[in-house]
Amino acid sequence: QVQLVESGGGLVQAGGSLRLSCAASGRTVNTNTMGWFRQAPGKEREFVADISRSGFSKYYADSVKGRFTISRDNAKNTVYLQMNSLKPEDTAVYYCAAGVVVRPTPNYWGQGTQVTVSS
Repeated sequence: QVQLVESGGGLVQAGGSLRLSCAASGRTVNTNTMGWFRQAPGKEREFVADISRSGFSKYYADSVKGRFTISRDNAKNTVYLQMNSLKPEDTAVYYCAAGVVVRPTPNYWGQGTQVTVSS
């Protein structure tokens, strides 16, 4: 099993930045790919970004390209999501995900962290 714990959410004004972190523990050999999803109120959970173990392969949803950057530190079993130029429509609960792959569905989920962007 793998446990994922997110941190770094909060309230920020539009145009601001936040950095989310997700620390993995347990059988981290199973975290070949790590990533982020988000779910806004009344909407389906959607993919945001993912990154391969090497860090060489990264993929982003069109809605966040150029604004969000995903990275990982394998020595710390941690994945990060740097979010810049935040918009009110980025408001959601952000979930860390991990597995062999994370799209369309990961093997493991974190508990989620709230990000609220005010206009």
